[in-house]
Amino acid sequence: MHVLRMVLTAFAVLTLCGASSASAQQPVKIRVSWVAPVSNWASIWLEKKDLARHLSKSYMLETTRFSGTPPMITALASGELEVANFAYSTLGIAIKNAGIDDLRVIAHEFRDGVPGHYSQEYLVLAEGAVKAVDDLKGKVIATNAAGSAVDVATRAMLRKAGLEDKRDYTVLETPFPTMRAMLAEKKVDMIPGVLPFSLDPELRRIARPIFSQREAIGETEMIIWAVRKPFIDKNRAAMVDFMEDTLRIVHWYLDPANQKAAAEIASNVTKQPAERFGWLFTSKDYYRDTNMLPNLEALQKNLDMTTDLGFVKGKVDLSTHVDLSIVKEAAARIK
Repeated sequence: MHVLRMVLTAFAVLTLCGASSASAQQPVKIRVSWVAPVSNWASIWLEKKDLARHLSKSYMLETTRFSGTPPMITALASGELEVANFAYSTLGIAIKNAGIDDLRVIAHEFRDGVPGHYSQEYLVLAEGAVKAVDDLKGKVIATNAAGSAVDVATRAMLRKAGLEDKRDYTVLETPFPTMRAMLAEKKVDMIPGVLPFSLDPELRRIARPIFSQREAIGETEMIIWAVRKPFIDKNRAAMVDFMEDTLRIVHWYLDPANQKAAAEIASNVTKQPAERFGWLFTSKDYYRDTNMLPNLEALQKNLDMTTDLGFVKGKVDLSTHVDLSIVKEAAARIK
């Protein structure tokens, strides 16, 4: 009986150890957000999952679409999202207004206002009454979400013309895919044109730009990736694996030799003809750093602007909210 008890105890210990080991080896769930198809990496990441060497091993990936970056704050705060592709404007709101002080910028997605690359356009009806920014007084302006990057740039440009929200114009929130129809039906007088929607042939037929984001606020670190520090601390190895796979996928998309194949992927994702994506990942697109490194000086200026416009409750010291060690380690692996 004594021997039997020893055997059963040993078996139980081995079983528990095995269960513990199996649990420890479970891939980490990483949920990543996106807003605009093709423009945001998460919308096309899984289309090239064949390049992801660590997927389903050290981590599992889920991608989720949001109407804009502000709603991601709630998802991040409630533990429903790990990697938020925040706009520069949303980053400050999340840190200061929502109190998520442990956010860390880990990478960049794309930059607006870089010379020689596309800059967001703000469009009005080509045959309409609005000819210049001053003409927007008393008009209705579309935005995807209050406090989003395009929304902040809009307000900054209109402020230069002496126009203020509610006093001089009305802001209407609507998703990007609906904006062309809203403008065509004269439900709004101006819309922000973000890629790929801004190059829609039907939109270009009826609309024209009256200013660009570069003209409004200069260079902007438009979209960055932000993660909470506790998640990084607990899952750093998996995050490095994820970023290694992400960089490998990004490098593939940014390679001019793959532009035609990338256009086919964009076509499949958006259900639009591939020939409409000849601009994709070229100089006609937003600027994208090949190793996803942000321009921190530009980002700090962008954060300061959102505070000056009254969106953020106090200045954000970016230096305390950055951790580029993950993406740099990942880049070193694939040199």
